[in-house]
Amino acid sequence: MEDGNAAGRQNLAATSWALLGMLSYEHELSGYDIRKWIDWSMRFFYGSPAFSQIYSELRKLEKLGMVTSRVENTGGTRNRRLYKITAQGLDAVTRWANEAPVDPPTLKHGPLLRVTLGHLTSPARLKQTLQQHVAYADEMHRKAAKDARWAGADDSWAYARVALQWAERYYANERELALKMIKELDEAEAAFPQREKGGPIKIPWPTPDFWYEIEKKADAEEPD
Repeated sequence: MEDGNAAGRQNLAATSWALLGMLSYEHELSGYDIRKWIDWSMRFFYGSPAFSQIYSELRKLEKLGMVTSRVENTGGTRNRRLYKITAQGLDAVTRWANEAPVDPPTLKHGPLLRVTLGHLTSPARLKQTLQQHVAYADEMHRKAAKDARWAGADDSWAYARVALQWAERYYANERELALKMIKELDEAEAAFPQREKGGPIKIPWPTPDFWYEIEKKADAEEPD
Protein backbone atom coordinates (compact mmCIF):
# COMPACT_ATOMS: atom_id res chain seq x y z
CA MET A 1 0.00 0.00 0.00
CA GLU A 2 1.37 3.44 -0.90
CA ASP A 3 2.19 5.85 1.90
CA GLY A 4 0.64 9.29 2.04
CA ASN A 5 3.66 10.96 0.47
CA ALA A 6 3.66 8.62 -2.52
CA ALA A 7 -0.03 9.25 -3.10
CA GLY A 8 0.57 12.97 -2.76
CA ARG A 9 3.30 12.87 -5.39
CA GLN A 10 0.93 11.26 -7.85
CA ASN A 11 -1.63 14.02 -7.29
CA LEU A 12 0.72 16.95 -7.78
CA ALA A 13 -0.55 19.77 -9.96
CA ALA A 14 1.34 20.78 -13.09
CA THR A 15 2.51 23.91 -11.26
CA SER A 16 4.25 21.76 -8.65
CA TRP A 17 6.14 19.82 -11.31
CA ALA A 18 7.16 23.11 -12.90
CA LEU A 19 8.43 24.38 -9.53
CA LEU A 20 10.38 21.17 -8.91
CA GLY A 21 11.85 21.40 -12.38
CA MET A 22 13.05 24.93 -11.72
CA LEU A 23 14.55 23.90 -8.40
CA SER A 24 16.40 21.01 -10.07
CA TYR A 25 19.20 23.42 -10.98
CA GLU A 26 22.08 23.91 -8.57
CA HIS A 27 21.00 27.13 -6.82
CA GLU A 28 18.52 27.73 -4.04
CA LEU A 29 15.66 29.98 -5.12
CA SER A 30 13.17 32.18 -3.33
CA GLY A 31 9.52 32.33 -4.29
CA TYR A 32 10.26 35.68 -5.89
CA ASP A 33 13.11 34.16 -7.94
CA ILE A 34 10.79 31.42 -9.16
CA ARG A 35 8.07 33.87 -10.16
CA LYS A 36 10.58 35.99 -12.09
CA TRP A 37 11.83 32.93 -13.98
CA ILE A 38 8.28 31.88 -14.84
CA ASP A 39 7.51 35.41 -16.07
CA TRP A 40 10.64 35.28 -18.21
CA SER A 41 10.08 31.89 -19.77
CA MET A 42 6.96 29.83 -19.06
CA ARG A 43 4.34 32.58 -19.17
CA PHE A 44 4.32 32.48 -22.97
CA PHE A 45 2.91 28.96 -23.04
CA TYR A 46 1.92 27.87 -19.52
CA GLY A 47 0.67 30.97 -17.72
CA SER A 48 2.09 32.69 -14.67
CA PRO A 49 0.76 31.58 -11.27
CA ALA A 50 0.17 34.12 -8.53
CA PHE A 51 2.66 34.37 -5.68
CA SER A 52 0.03 32.84 -3.38
CA GLN A 53 -0.17 29.73 -5.57
CA ILE A 54 3.60 29.45 -5.80
CA TYR A 55 4.02 29.58 -2.01
CA SER A 56 1.09 27.21 -1.49
CA GLU A 57 2.65 24.63 -3.83
CA LEU A 58 6.08 25.07 -2.24
CA ARG A 59 4.61 24.39 1.21
CA LYS A 60 2.94 21.27 -0.15
CA LEU A 61 6.21 20.08 -1.69
CA GLU A 62 8.06 20.70 1.55
CA LYS A 63 5.45 18.73 3.47
CA LEU A 64 5.95 15.84 1.04
CA GLY A 65 9.73 15.96 1.61
CA MET A 66 10.46 17.01 -1.96
CA VAL A 67 11.99 20.38 -1.08
CA THR A 68 13.56 21.93 1.98
CA SER A 69 13.66 25.58 2.94
CA ARG A 70 15.66 27.90 5.12
CA VAL A 71 15.34 31.54 6.07
CA GLU A 72 18.23 33.69 4.91
CA ASN A 73 19.06 36.70 7.04
CA THR A 74 19.77 39.43 4.52
CA GLY A 75 20.47 42.08 7.14
CA GLY A 76 17.54 44.12 5.89
CA THR A 77 14.08 44.62 7.27
CA ARG A 78 12.80 41.43 5.64
CA ASN A 79 14.43 38.03 5.48
CA ARG A 80 13.73 35.67 2.61
CA ARG A 81 12.99 31.97 2.50
CA LEU A 82 15.10 29.92 0.09
CA TYR A 83 14.03 26.57 -1.32
CA LYS A 84 16.20 23.62 -2.36
CA ILE A 85 15.13 20.38 -3.99
CA THR A 86 15.80 17.13 -2.11
CA ALA A 87 17.10 13.88 -3.60
CA GLN A 88 13.56 12.54 -3.31
CA GLY A 89 12.17 15.56 -5.15
CA LEU A 90 14.80 15.34 -7.88
CA ASP A 91 14.06 11.65 -8.38
CA ALA A 92 10.31 12.32 -8.57
CA VAL A 93 10.54 15.17 -11.08
CA THR A 94 13.06 13.22 -13.19
CA ARG A 95 10.66 10.27 -13.37
CA TRP A 96 7.80 12.66 -14.17
CA ALA A 97 9.78 14.22 -17.04
CA ASN A 98 10.65 10.80 -18.47
CA GLU A 99 7.65 8.60 -17.70
CA ALA A 100 4.48 10.58 -16.98
CA PRO A 101 1.91 10.89 -19.79
CA VAL A 102 2.03 14.29 -21.47
CA ASP A 103 -1.20 16.24 -21.01
CA PRO A 104 -2.59 17.54 -24.30
CA PRO A 105 -2.58 21.34 -24.60
CA THR A 106 -5.72 23.05 -23.35
CA LEU A 107 -6.67 26.07 -25.42
CA LYS A 108 -8.88 28.76 -23.91
CA HIS A 109 -9.09 31.31 -26.70
CA GLY A 110 -11.29 34.22 -25.64
CA PRO A 111 -11.40 36.01 -29.02
CA LEU A 112 -12.22 32.76 -30.83
CA LEU A 113 -15.09 32.08 -28.41
CA ARG A 114 -16.49 35.52 -29.27
CA VAL A 115 -16.28 34.66 -32.97
CA THR A 116 -18.04 31.33 -32.41
CA LEU A 117 -20.88 33.23 -30.70
CA GLY A 118 -20.73 36.01 -33.27
CA HIS A 119 -24.50 35.99 -33.74
CA LEU A 120 -24.78 37.77 -30.39
CA THR A 121 -22.81 40.78 -31.55
CA SER A 122 -21.87 42.44 -34.84
CA PRO A 123 -19.07 41.92 -37.37
CA ALA A 124 -17.79 45.41 -36.56
CA ARG A 125 -17.47 44.57 -32.86
CA LEU A 126 -15.86 41.23 -33.65
CA LYS A 127 -13.32 42.94 -35.89
CA GLN A 128 -12.51 45.34 -33.07
CA THR A 129 -12.01 42.39 -30.70
CA LEU A 130 -9.73 40.64 -33.19
CA GLN A 131 -7.72 43.81 -33.81
CA GLN A 132 -7.11 43.98 -30.07
CA HIS A 133 -5.98 40.36 -30.21
CA VAL A 134 -3.61 41.19 -33.09
CA ALA A 135 -2.07 43.92 -30.93
CA TYR A 136 -1.72 41.45 -28.04
CA ALA A 137 -0.10 38.85 -30.31
CA ASP A 138 2.29 41.49 -31.64
CA GLU A 139 3.35 42.41 -28.11
CA MET A 140 3.81 38.80 -27.00
CA HIS A 141 5.76 38.01 -30.18
CA ARG A 142 8.08 40.92 -29.52
CA LYS A 143 8.64 39.91 -25.89
CA ALA A 144 9.16 36.24 -26.72
CA ALA A 145 11.67 37.18 -29.42
CA LYS A 146 13.57 39.39 -26.98
CA ASP A 147 13.66 36.72 -24.27
CA ALA A 148 14.67 34.03 -26.78
CA ARG A 149 17.53 36.22 -27.95
CA TRP A 150 18.77 36.87 -24.41
CA ALA A 151 18.44 33.20 -23.50
CA GLY A 152 21.50 32.77 -25.70
CA ALA A 153 23.56 34.55 -23.04
CA ASP A 154 24.23 31.28 -21.20
CA ASP A 155 24.41 27.72 -22.52
CA SER A 156 22.52 26.51 -19.43
CA TRP A 157 19.42 28.16 -20.90
CA ALA A 158 19.66 26.21 -24.17
CA TYR A 159 16.44 24.24 -23.62
CA ALA A 160 14.57 27.28 -22.35
CA ARG A 161 15.65 29.08 -25.51
CA VAL A 162 14.10 26.36 -27.69
CA ALA A 163 10.78 26.86 -25.87
CA LEU A 164 11.02 30.64 -26.21
CA GLN A 165 11.75 30.37 -29.93
CA TRP A 166 8.62 28.23 -30.23
CA ALA A 167 6.67 30.97 -28.41
CA GLU A 168 8.06 33.54 -30.82
CA ARG A 169 6.78 31.54 -33.79
CA TYR A 170 3.46 30.77 -32.09
CA TYR A 171 2.52 34.41 -31.53
CA ALA A 172 3.59 35.32 -35.06
CA ASN A 173 1.17 32.65 -36.33
CA GLU A 174 -1.51 33.79 -33.89
CA ARG A 175 -1.33 37.27 -35.39
CA GLU A 176 -1.69 35.97 -38.95
CA LEU A 177 -4.61 33.72 -38.02
CA ALA A 178 -6.43 36.64 -36.39
CA LEU A 179 -5.92 38.82 -39.45
CA LYS A 180 -7.29 36.02 -41.63
CA MET A 181 -10.36 35.72 -39.40
CA ILE A 182 -11.02 39.45 -39.75
CA LYS A 183 -11.27 38.97 -43.52
CA GLU A 184 -13.47 35.89 -43.14
CA LEU A 185 -16.02 37.73 -40.98
CA ASP A 186 -17.47 39.42 -44.05
CA GLU A 187 -18.15 36.01 -45.58
CA ALA A 188 -19.76 34.84 -42.34
CA GLU A 189 -22.01 37.90 -42.21
CA ALA A 190 -23.16 37.31 -45.80
CA ALA A 191 -23.85 33.61 -45.18
CA PHE A 192 -25.58 33.82 -41.80
CA PRO A 193 -29.39 33.70 -42.03
CA GLN A 194 -30.98 37.11 -41.48
CA ARG A 195 -33.81 37.59 -39.01
CA GLU A 196 -37.17 38.58 -40.38
CA LYS A 197 -38.00 42.20 -39.72
CA GLY A 198 -40.94 42.63 -37.39
CA GLY A 199 -41.05 38.95 -36.53
CA PRO A 200 -40.29 37.24 -33.22
CA ILE A 201 -36.74 37.57 -31.94
CA LYS A 202 -35.36 34.14 -32.75
CA ILE A 203 -31.81 33.34 -33.72
CA PRO A 204 -31.78 30.77 -36.53
CA TRP A 205 -30.17 27.49 -35.54
CA PRO A 206 -30.57 23.87 -36.71
CA THR A 207 -32.37 21.42 -34.43
CA PRO A 208 -30.31 18.88 -32.46
CA ASP A 209 -31.59 16.12 -34.76
CA PHE A 210 -29.91 17.89 -37.66
CA TRP A 211 -26.65 18.20 -35.68
CA TYR A 212 -26.55 14.44 -35.16
CA GLU A 213 -27.39 13.77 -38.79
CA ILE A 214 -24.43 15.89 -39.90
CA GLU A 215 -22.21 14.20 -37.30
CA LYS A 216 -23.05 10.77 -38.73
CA LYS A 217 -22.27 11.94 -42.27
CA ALA A 218 -18.97 13.42 -41.14
CA ASP A 219 -18.02 10.24 -39.25
CA ALA A 220 -18.84 8.16 -42.32
CA GLU A 221 -16.11 10.00 -44.25
CA GLU A 222 -13.40 8.85 -41.85
CA PRO A 223 -11.46 5.73 -42.91
CA ASP A 224 -11.69 2.63 -40.73
